[in-house]
Amino acid sequence: MGKRKERLQNPEPFVPISDGTDSVRSSKARSKAPKQHQKEANMIESNISSKIMKEALIQMKEVQEEEDTQNNTNSAFFNGIEEPPKVEEEDDDIDGFAGFSETQSQFGGYEEEINEEDERIMEAFLSKGQGQQKSLADLVVEKIKQKDASVVSEIRPEPKMDASIIEIYKGVGDHLSKYTVGKIPKAFKHIPSMQRWEEVLYITEPEKWSANAMYQATRIFASNFGVKKAEQFYKLVLLPRVREDIRKNKRLHFALYQSLKKALYKPAAFFKGILFPLCESCTCTLREAVVIGSIIEKVSIPPLHSSVALLKLSRMEYCGTTSYFIKLLVEKKYALPYRVVDALVAHFMRFLYETRIMPVIWHQSLLAFVQRYKNELQKEDKDNLWLLLENQRHKLVTPEISRELNCSRNRGEKEDDLMSISTSVSVINKTIEEDRFDIPNVPMEED
Repeated sequence: MGKRKERLQNPEPFVPISDGTDSVRSSKARSKAPKQHQKEANMIESNISSKIMKEALIQMKEVQEEEDTQNNTNSAFFNGIEEPPKVEEEDDDIDGFAGFSETQSQFGGYEEEINEEDERIMEAFLSKGQGQQKSLADLVVEKIKQKDASVVSEIRPEPKMDASIIEIYKGVGDHLSKYTVGKIPKAFKHIPSMQRWEEVLYITEPEKWSANAMYQATRIFASNFGVKKAEQFYKLVLLPRVREDIRKNKRLHFALYQSLKKALYKPAAFFKGILFPLCESCTCTLREAVVIGSIIEKVSIPPLHSSVALLKLSRMEYCGTTSYFIKLLVEKKYALPYRVVDALVAHFMRFLYETRIMPVIWHQSLLAFVQRYKNELQKEDKDNLWLLLENQRHKLVTPEISRELNCSRNRGEKEDDLMSISTSVSVINKTIEEDRFDIPNVPMEED
């Protein structure tokens, strides 16, 4: 009886029959709760921990920048001022586009007064009979008419494609006409990979796109097109839109200005699709030249492309604003090949017997050229330029050009050669011999 009472007070622990799973349970329990010595044994190596710390600091910095940006946006909202979004030039996130505010400077940083007198003088060099520049619509309609002789007078004929594709891209075009911010339709991003991309782009009606949509399209095509296709897009879509906006508003929308900057991502395509067609049209106004010239002035351009551009501009039929682009490229101070320097001399000499009054920008471009490349000119080139200065004079600029030509050396001469020519002092190189015993008497002071 006493033993039974003792067992009730101190019962033995219940030991279940082992079914083979208890060892698994115990190993799981041990893995969940490691001992202190196990923790110390599995400590992270120092080099790995430093990498983790660096990543943590980078993430903390990003979080802090996001919080600061949000605080700035909130403060601007509560102050009743719409803060223009920050434009990241290297940002390739197409779908993360935040849009350009209408309150941003529509001049895009080229706030420059257009002199009405200069504009009037330059009009004398514009071609009045020049036809309208060809656009994408003109090109596609011409192709359609070539393929199908029955197409004669339709307002906007559609290319022969699958009806579903036409319907999809008409919807894309409608979306782009109202686009402000956000994602671009995936169907639009596939256009660069299509063989008939011009006809597909024509269906979206680029002339009706919003300015922000044009910026997004330029980003996509400048990144995914080769030089030839990018040149076509710039020439047929972007350039007509930019010129139309300047003509209507006397200034350029900020999003279109940024589109031009993105277009210079491919310099060869920019020159062939924007600059050369603009100058070859002989209808480029001073305002258009100032807008597009400001892009050339701000953005770094490879020297080879600048040299080719100067060579092409110097041989082109002259339009008053051509001098403006020549001046901008010359002022970048690249080392030009002699072939380009000679072509620029020939360009200026074409106006030796010009009877029209040359605009001030022509004299300024000649001054910029002489200032930078005066030592790369041949003697006969300088003689020709002296003759040119007698016929084409400006009361302020011409004296400066004369001074630069006077203080220059000819091509191939060194600076030492110029010094020897300009001075008549002969230098004696013979060593002086002295007799150490032939010393004059020097009076000594008495003690």
